[in-house]
Amino acid sequence: MRAWLWWMTVGTLVSVAYLCVPSETVASTVVYNGLGLASFVVILLAVRHNRPANPRAWYLFAAGVLTYVAADVVYEVAGLVLGHHPYPYWDDALYFAAYPLLFVGLLRAARGTKPARSDLAGVIDAAVIAVAVGLVYWVFVIEPTLGDAGTPMFERLVTIGYPTCDVLMCAVVTRMLTRGNAGNPGMLLLIAGTGLNLVCDIVWSLSMSFNSYGGGVINALFLMVYVCWTGASLHPAMRSGGIRERADGSGIFGRGRLAMLAASTLLVPGVLIVQGVRDDDINWAAIGIGAIALFLLVLARLAGFVGRVQEQAGRLENLAMRDDLTGLPNRRRFEERLAAAVATGSPQVCLLDLNGFKLVNDRLGHTLGDRLLVAVAERLSAAMRDVDVVARMGGDEFAVLVPDAAPAEGDAIVNRLAAALREPVEVGGHELLVAASIGIADATGTGDPVEVLRRADVAMYAAKASTGRHHRRYSPELDDQAGEEARLGVEMRMGLDTGQFRMVYQPIVGLPTGRMLYVESLVRWQHPERGFVSPADFIPVAEQNGLIVELGEWILRTACAQFVAWTAEHGADAPLRISVNVSARQLAEPGFAEVVADALAATGMPPEDLIVEVTETAVFGGGVAVQAVQDIKALGVRIALDDFGTGHSSLGLLQTVPVDVLKVDKSFVDNVTMAGRHAVIATALIQVSNGLGLTAVAEGVETAEQAAELHRLGYQLAQGYHFGRPVAEPDFRGAALTAR
Repeated sequence: MRAWLWWMTVGTLVSVAYLCVPSETVASTVVYNGLGLASFVVILLAVRHNRPANPRAWYLFAAGVLTYVAADVVYEVAGLVLGHHPYPYWDDALYFAAYPLLFVGLLRAARGTKPARSDLAGVIDAAVIAVAVGLVYWVFVIEPTLGDAGTPMFERLVTIGYPTCDVLMCAVVTRMLTRGNAGNPGMLLLIAGTGLNLVCDIVWSLSMSFNSYGGGVINALFLMVYVCWTGASLHPAMRSGGIRERADGSGIFGRGRLAMLAASTLLVPGVLIVQGVRDDDINWAAIGIGAIALFLLVLARLAGFVGRVQEQAGRLENLAMRDDLTGLPNRRRFEERLAAAVATGSPQVCLLDLNGFKLVNDRLGHTLGDRLLVAVAERLSAAMRDVDVVARMGGDEFAVLVPDAAPAEGDAIVNRLAAALREPVEVGGHELLVAASIGIADATGTGDPVEVLRRADVAMYAAKASTGRHHRRYSPELDDQAGEEARLGVEMRMGLDTGQFRMVYQPIVGLPTGRMLYVESLVRWQHPERGFVSPADFIPVAEQNGLIVELGEWILRTACAQFVAWTAEHGADAPLRISVNVSARQLAEPGFAEVVADALAATGMPPEDLIVEVTETAVFGGGVAVQAVQDIKALGVRIALDDFGTGHSSLGLLQTVPVDVLKVDKSFVDNVTMAGRHAVIATALIQVSNGLGLTAVAEGVETAEQAAELHRLGYQLAQGYHFGRPVAEPDFRGAALTAR
């Protein structure tokens, strides 16, 4: 058992046993004062062992306990030697000397080493209770004592000194409670001992006279005061210091505080009732002064509480309207300011969406992504005026509100925002180029702030979808375009469910013979009402709404099944391999490599006969996309880099992505037959391919001259309309290939 539990157990047993010892005897004196002296010694030992945060306070408190014990000894010895208890006597002087030591020691021990925060609420609570207890003492003890003309003045002053100290003790207990932490057992023992001492003093003070005081239960309770104080010093919780005050220093109205304040204020009518029942002359002056003092103190307490509630409500509102990460206003605050701006003028609203931010998160991690958002927020804020509002709407989307501005001013703001993001942002040792798609709108023809925000959103997505344009101003035509895309998305869903999509295959031939070696699979959509829908129209929509994932899996499985069927039907005349295009959205999906593996297993197709084509932009950011390509490569599938040479850092990708095939973009093939610099890039790319051991495929070959020149440069594979258009069933006749 712990030391403090041992002490509490033994001390309680001794206090109970004291009731069985005859009072006013040597044995009762030895038990009573022996336990008090033992308490003083144990407190000293506890301070040396526990090393509390404020040892001086505990030594001061121990000095007060020793002085209290000395007063008890003088009182008991005087009774034994003289046969009665003189009053006033030297023991009273010692009691009065002990009170200041106990008061100061208790408050400092409860506070610890750190200075207490200003807690006006706690001070007022202590004052309320002290005034209430003081009123009771004044009416029933102090005033009757002072009015007793038959008692010497010095004795009367000593008599009223005890209740005065009790009122101060009441204030000490209240301050400990209002600043306290109920989770500290040591502090609870300290408060319990102090409160018990207060109750015993009140009972003693309200007895008929000190000379008639006989001890008994009250003395046993006084012993429990020593036990509790000493148990507090022994408890390990006192090592950490004193009471942990609230971070905001507030005195919050809990049930305990409300009960204390309610009981204190009810003492005024209680005193009136008691005096009325006893047929005493009602002390109107004292009761009136006490009632006014209590009313003013409670009023001040309520005023402080209301002020604290208002202050905290303001803080909560500020937190609810501010973005935690960047410190900018959030969507709710922006919408409030936008509503006010629309009501009083014609604002300009810009919405910004960072391009490629997901790739930053995937490649560098979310921590650096968050730091990038903070840096962007600072850039945007610095570019705007104080009257403008820059907000983070969520994710990587920001908004700017320019109150009461003309369209020309709004366009100038867009240019300023774009310029602010033009310089690289340095984050965690990385220099990142950040581009944003910006949509701008105004309140022309509407007074609805929601409509203004919707317009800016439509313009932003139009800017994101357009090629070569990073900002768009809203126009009604954009609504028609957005509506068309939405309708197209719905019809794509129906097309997938009803089998409207079909596959076509374009030959990839060997040079110079033109024999078909591979085929590239391509998807086509024959709409029952629209007719033929170009992939350039529906693929971007599928990328945006996510249908590309389901469509891409259907393409993969269909192409694999078709390849296996051709192999079984045509034997050696069938193509050696088949390629399937995979989008960035598919690569970002978790478990895409498992989808490829399942398609191969379901169709029985050898992995080495499949070529997965990815674009440079799909894998430029690294992260999840590159990992997916590596997982596919691990299956034995070959990887082709499509449209090579048009991306951000083509040559750098060859070091990070496991590539087998380079598909040279058509833009480098178109002018390959022209003299001079036009064939330089095509020549360089075939040399890079040969040097790295890769297979090069020239795309977009449309003439025999281009085919001949490419062969002269060293290309062995080519693809284009010159060799055949995409069809559902290519002609494999005459393609007598040799070994696979």
